[in-house]
Amino acid sequence: MVHNPARRTALLDAAIEVLARDGARGLTFRAVDAQAAVPTGTASNYFANRDDLIHQVSRQIHQRTAPDPTEVRERMKAPRSRELVTELMAWVNRRVTRERTSYLALLELRLEATRRPELRASLTQTIRETLEADVRFHLESGLPGDRTAVMLLYLAMTGLLLERLTLPDVVPADQVDGLIAELVNRTIVQAVAEVDPG
Repeated sequence: MVHNPARRTALLDAAIEVLARDGARGLTFRAVDAQAAVPTGTASNYFANRDDLIHQVSRQIHQRTAPDPTEVRERMKAPRSRELVTELMAWVNRRVTRERTSYLALLELRLEATRRPELRASLTQTIRETLEADVRFHLESGLPGDRTAVMLLYLAMTGLLLERLTLPDVVPADQVDGLIAELVNRTIVQAVAEVDPG
């Protein structure tokens, strides 16, 4: 059967909505069909089984959440400084806020991966490759801070974003930018001090 790529994308986007709203247990072909407003049985014609759907949803989430390369180039015209790192981290926060559904769906996949070894292996590889690409970008771009600083920023931002996505009132919105700036200042200063204690 010949599949329509636009229809496949629409089904994957619908699956992301279902996953974010109903969790992994609610992710069925019938729910995806209903969310995409297509005839019952459509999703099952595009995906071999539920595992295939979940695997492709994971890839679709990463495509939806990837930064626009043109915007990255524009932002990287600024001098390499802690201020630029702070702006990049704040930009991550804004992108997560804009793509809230995708990130909630990714959190659901992470939880599902604790119960499904094959999904855990696949998701671990994808996240690890993304993290390594981010570290490489940071270091090769000449941004201040070493590999450890970048890893600390990643871990701290992951925690902050988890709060913002799931319990947004824990950290008031008007404090987020200041916390991100302080996080970068403390992390980058510490990394520089370790390299050059004098």
